[in-house]
Amino acid sequence: MISIEQYLDKIARFSDNEFGKLVRNQFKDIQGTSELAMLAAPSAEELEQLKKAVAIMTPAEKQNADSLTDQQIQRIAADARIDPANLAIFINGYALHCKRVS
Repeated sequence: MISIEQYLDKIARFSDNEFGKLVRNQFKDIQGTSELAMLAAPSAEELEQLKKAVAIMTPAEKQNADSLTDQQIQRIAADARIDPANLAIFINGYALHCKRVS
């Protein structure tokens, strides 16, 4: 199983580049948002938010990131002063990745 930090590095590879923007545009809904595409190509702002959240997580939270509760995710997001929805998408994506690989 990869660590939460390794997963963050994995999703960062197409952050704010032309290919990433193309992917994001393919997933936009009628309101112009593409939240789920964040896991394939996060914007620079989204990536910075996720880095802040991972940086303040305790070792236990990092170790068990694939099983954090909604309340834990909301608390981490509040402590990091980031969008809780983005953190929830990231953590859920990590959990799905861990379950798919194992």
